[in-house]
Amino acid sequence: MKNISRRKFTAYTCFFAALFVGGIFAAPRLYAKKTPLRPPGALEEREFLATCIKCGQCVQVCPYHSLSMFDITQLNSIGTPYIDARKRGCYLCDLFPCVLACPTGSLRHDITSAADVSMGVAFVKDMQSCLTYKKQRVASEDLAQILKHSNKNDREAQTLERVGGYIGEECSICANMCPYPQREQAIVMFESSEGAVLPKIESKCVGCGVCAELCPSGVISVIPRKNYEEIYR
Repeated sequence: MKNISRRKFTAYTCFFAALFVGGIFAAPRLYAKKTPLRPPGALEEREFLATCIKCGQCVQVCPYHSLSMFDITQLNSIGTPYIDARKRGCYLCDLFPCVLACPTGSLRHDITSAADVSMGVAFVKDMQSCLTYKKQRVASEDLAQILKHSNKNDREAQTLERVGGYIGEECSICANMCPYPQREQAIVMFESSEGAVLPKIESKCVGCGVCAELCPSGVISVIPRKNYEEIYR
């Protein structure tokens, strides 16, 4: 019986050791399959993960409630801030309070204007489902879920009021609601050869995700940690 117990003990030890060692090597690879959209000024991902102390101060000061913190299911990203653009994009606030609140520089403190931001780049993933491609006006049901987004302060209320004003109108929400100061340098509506007016991502897009959040058809997404040249050229 003692010999059997020793064999079992040795087997269990080897098994859990293999799991542990495998986890060390597998976790970064599993994580790498899904690159998160980080707040403005985030350092390169490995350096960001190494320096972020998971204090949550950036989350607390965001006036648009754009930031959340990863939970325990997110492996080595647990406790770090991220943006789910479909729920709430980054509105490139004046003075960037999230950056100012970061005590470690995980969000670079030299970010002072929208032009300094490089979160990613927007991408129209299904043009044929765009309302303007289908030449459909915005219906109330198209905005039903979007109008349920956070509405806890004047900034958020004004944003949702502007979006609601498009009901019954031709859609140009993505271009008109873009928070980049010179928004026509980030996204425009252009007329296609078929006569449809469609969204087109321009070179100054910083990947803030507002167009992805507010798109009634959900056809716009953000590719994190990429720039315009990498995706479009």
